[in-house]
Amino acid sequence: MTGRVWPEVYKKLGIAPIINAQSWVTALGGSIMRPEVLQAMDDAASSFVDVKKLNLAAGEIVARSCGAERGLVTAGCSAAQVLMVAACMTGQSEQNVEQLPDTTGMKNEVILFKGQRNRYDKAFVTAGATLVEYGSADYATTDDLEKAINENTACIAYVVAPWVPQGIGLEETIRVAHEHGVPVIIDAAAEVPPRSNLSKFHKMGADMVAFSGGKGIGGPQSSGVLAGKSDLMEAVVMNSLNLDSSVAGIGRPMKVSKENIIGLVTALQLFTDSDEGAEWDGWQSKAEFVSERLTGITGLRVEIEDDPAERQGPQPVLYFDDEFSGPSVDEIKAQLEAGDPGIFVGEGGGSRQEINIVMVNVQDGEEKIIADRLNEILRS
Repeated sequence: MTGRVWPEVYKKLGIAPIINAQSWVTALGGSIMRPEVLQAMDDAASSFVDVKKLNLAAGEIVARSCGAERGLVTAGCSAAQVLMVAACMTGQSEQNVEQLPDTTGMKNEVILFKGQRNRYDKAFVTAGATLVEYGSADYATTDDLEKAINENTACIAYVVAPWVPQGIGLEETIRVAHEHGVPVIIDAAAEVPPRSNLSKFHKMGADMVAFSGGKGIGGPQSSGVLAGKSDLMEAVVMNSLNLDSSVAGIGRPMKVSKENIIGLVTALQLFTDSDEGAEWDGWQSKAEFVSERLTGITGLRVEIEDDPAERQGPQPVLYFDDEFSGPSVDEIKAQLEAGDPGIFVGEGGGSRQEINIVMVNVQDGEEKIIADRLNEILRS
């Protein structure tokens, strides 16, 4: 490594650290926890506690942070998706909780706009549900949703993420669902920051909302944040913990350690108390540095974009036109990843040919390494 720390724990395994300019992706380790979070987890590891009381106390902090009636720390956002659907199917019936993933006698259909299908939506059916699509890949109407709702509908799922079509929109989805007495659950894994999103969807009337704890919040990668209406959240707890009975819910394999609970709660409090404007300015400054270093390359256009519907903070986006005679996007990425250190960047959503350099995890000084490496590749 050149001027970079290679932790001994990774060196022993022959695994070299990389520069993460691709975002808070699981495949690259999520985010880097602050020292205060690591210290809190270390402190938590030194004692035994009543885990149910710890979960309930942590849930209160989650609920307050999200402006919701009740909250819970989960084993990642995907686990939260499983638990939300389970809760909508079982309600607060211990018999139903024990019966899952057999959903006989329960409402067991989860409705999802076809345009929001994604590789993670398997979590919606893990507890035994059936996924029902409505609309087309890029379009839906209120009537489409109305027709999909029936006596077997357990809930309507909604996905908020970059480049994901919004169909009839969340507000209209909630209105239609509630007119039919159906809850709306939201997968918003990477949608914080902005910090206002923690409460935004609850204010709109969503029944339960799930976030990753190990992305923008900066908690343990395997943690998640789930909050919502108290009756449904009680059913979530029953499917997840239910420590007062002999029932082992569908969420038993998704238990969260005391260390991760404390880590997530600590990270969440630091996150909500920190200066979002200063954080944004830091990303902007790094983005501008890289953008300025890449000027004057024939066929390359670099724009700093920050549309929250597509981007996680300000980031340089590299567009290539017909005059560009250098390597392809795939070749550029391969050369970046093969370097020392390896640099991982993002690429365009859908069919767009672009490279985006996401600054949310780029550490101070790494923007210089990124700019230098791109210049070597693009100007050669």
